Amino acid sequence: MPAATAPCFTPETKLGDIVAARPALARVFERLGLDYCCGGQRTLAAACATKQLDPPTVAAMLEAAAAATEAGPAEVDAAGLTLTQLADHIEQTHHTYLKAELPRLVEMAGRVAGKHAWRDARLPEVQAGVMALAEEMLSHMQKEEKILFPLVRQIDAGTRGGFHCGSIANPIRQMEAEHESAGRVTARLRELTDGFTPTPESCNTHRALLAGLAEFESDLHRHVHKENNILFPRTLARAG
Repeated sequence: MPAATAPCFTPETKLGDIVAARPALARVFERLGLDYCCGGQRTLAAACATKQLDPPTVAAMLEAAAAATEAGPAEVDAAGLTLTQLADHIEQTHHTYLKAELPRLVEMAGRVAGKHAWRDARLPEVQAGVMALAEEMLSHMQKEEKILFPLVRQIDAGTRGGFHCGSIANPIRQMEAEHESAGRVTARLRELTDGFTPTPESCNTHRALLAGLAEFESDLHRHVHKENNILFPRTLARAG
């Protein structure tokens, strides 16, 4: 099977058509301050002119982002890492992604619910779910970075003192419970959005939100797998 090739975007391609076909590329437009929703009928050249951007350069950025999306995330051999390396990887990969992505999802969910709840009565619940998920995950990551992961690194280094909650098992159980909670909220969001599937009436912001939620779900599965199935059991085994 031949490898997929990145699409070719021309100065005459409309912003709305780009995001409708590839919702993940909305991030490029957001980063550049280009309105792909209400301004979706403008061509790439016209939109770039408003921001004094070079259309061929922006087109190249879009093609590179599309190619990266098609290639998929590069995964490490989590089982081959030390406890410290795995904790570092989770922070640098999954936590960094969530800290950047969750505020974006919250903003889009609010915008979509505010404009289109008349068309889909489920959108306010989607907005509430995204907000709750963001709050829960940001708090969850802070506890991992400030409490659990430092303990993991201590165990990996061979030092046994300084445990919080009396035992490493207690914060691990708490993190696992929070993983289950996040999974339930994400599953409900999938249900409310018909599997993160846009309708013909969905605006480009709505499409970008659904694509973002689908990507979040995929990242959450990989994130939780590395912790629940690799980091946590190995940490408990090392702690004795």
